[in-house]
Amino acid sequence: MGQFACFTCPLFLEALRALWQASFPDTDLSGLVSEQWKDMGWQGPNPSTDFRGCGFVSLENLLFFARTYPASYNRILFKQEGMRSAWEYPFAVAGINVSFMLIQMLDLYSAKPKSLPGVNFLKILSEDEAAFDVLYCIAFQMMDAQWLAMRASYLQFKEVIHATRIQLERELSLDDIHRIRDLPAYNLLYK
Repeated sequence: MGQFACFTCPLFLEALRALWQASFPDTDLSGLVSEQWKDMGWQGPNPSTDFRGCGFVSLENLLFFARTYPASYNRILFKQEGMRSAWEYPFAVAGINVSFMLIQMLDLYSAKPKSLPGVNFLKILSEDEAAFDVLYCIAFQMMDAQWLAMRASYLQFKEVIHATRIQLERELSLDDIHRIRDLPAYNLLYK
């Protein structure tokens, strides 16, 4: 799906509206192209321009996070915890980057993962079809915790994502991980 083609897909538009509603339930969205999207951390008034690389999966991940773990989601969206830098990461764009990092880390574009974390994750996924979405929520929480621990600024975002990936790879490589709930970082999530 092209960069802008997804913006005309009814399923995509419905998911975008649902994400807005889950994020700002008391605020009406003035239009699918609106300066309001910047409040969620999109780079401009048209969120479809930010989806290159991951497409619909990253929107589904954000929506799952908002609906399944609203307390964790809102804590990150509204930067409710920790000493924050003056130049924060944009929430929605960070969410897309988390999706992309997971797809790369788990080698999901290939027929068969080559890494231990990818192989272990496929076993988890075979038992739990929501495992990728939950892993996304965990990874976003880990990324935000890493951001706070590093006292990062926007210019350090790539370092934060890299550190998050290393930590997540370690957890997915542990011998006693059989379910997504077995990951040590699963405890970061709360509803």
